[in-house]
Amino acid sequence: MDFKEFVETHTIGEIKKAYPQIKDYLDNTGLWNLPDNLTFAKAFEDIDEEDLWQVGIRDGNIADELAKYLSAMQNLENKDEVKVHKLTINGGKNKLGEAENIQVEIFAGQVISIVGPTGSGKSRLLADIECLAQEDTPTKRQILIDDEILDDEARFNLEGKLVAQLSQNMNFIMDITVEDFLTMHAKVRLGKEIENEKAIIAKCFSMANELAGEKFTLDTKVTQLSGGQSRALMIADVACISSSPIVLIDEIENAGIDRQKAIKCLAKSEKIVIMSTHDPLLALNADKRIVIKNGGISKIIETTAKEKACIEKIRQLDETLLNIRSRLRLGDLIENIN
Repeated sequence: MDFKEFVETHTIGEIKKAYPQIKDYLDNTGLWNLPDNLTFAKAFEDIDEEDLWQVGIRDGNIADELAKYLSAMQNLENKDEVKVHKLTINGGKNKLGEAENIQVEIFAGQVISIVGPTGSGKSRLLADIECLAQEDTPTKRQILIDDEILDDEARFNLEGKLVAQLSQNMNFIMDITVEDFLTMHAKVRLGKEIENEKAIIAKCFSMANELAGEKFTLDTKVTQLSGGQSRALMIADVACISSSPIVLIDEIENAGIDRQKAIKCLAKSEKIVIMSTHDPLLALNADKRIVIKNGGISKIIETTAKEKACIEKIRQLDETLLNIRSRLRLGDLIENIN
């Protein structure tokens, strides 16, 4: 389907009827009230060029922008849910050129932490997994999905379906409410007819508020959310709505959310969760931790019973530090530690 030609040759009303999802695009760009009986080119004759610039339309490029939008929506709707039972990392080499000589097997429902000094190569490992590396990245690592070596066609067909990545900085550009965002994503991911749409959105919203340090409402604009609230919303979205079976997280401890609860929510969704972290609580609560040194995987450590026995003590220390931070923010003097 040539979306660009269709947009150029049909009226706005005809385009809306053929592709109802265009309504979200028009609402978000402030163009919802254009006459249905006109083409976009004709409708734009009476709109100031500067007003069009403010919504990203320059030199009459609405056909190009709408074609990209409709194509992206169609690709999302045509995506089939992909299940992954096991992810395998075959070792490559570190920054010194030394072989890693290691294989890591990770199963659905497991949480894996990646630890190591700043700059050691934790993010590089996440990037290798995200792109389903096949010995074609600087580390020469290979990622297998359910013991299968992916050829280029399979790899790029799966890329974007398998992995959801939560980075340290989450920014929204669409000026819509939390409810509209969740509704739109639910319809795209779960189908146009969702019997329990309201229940899924309510569950996702409730989980996000449990994770966030500061509560927000369904009618809050996503662009008004703080960094912690944005991260909480996206974690809940990944756990409740996203079909991606692999979740990559970069330093969740910097998000200003209940990080332990966040990891538990993701793990319960039977996804593979892999996170880079400096947080001892997160590292020890994981099923395994991958130790990175000089850009390479140096150790795989399964959390021992003795380590798990230390978690409660570490949690108490962590709560003490959180309490001190909270008191400092409130302007208290720190003359005693409870």
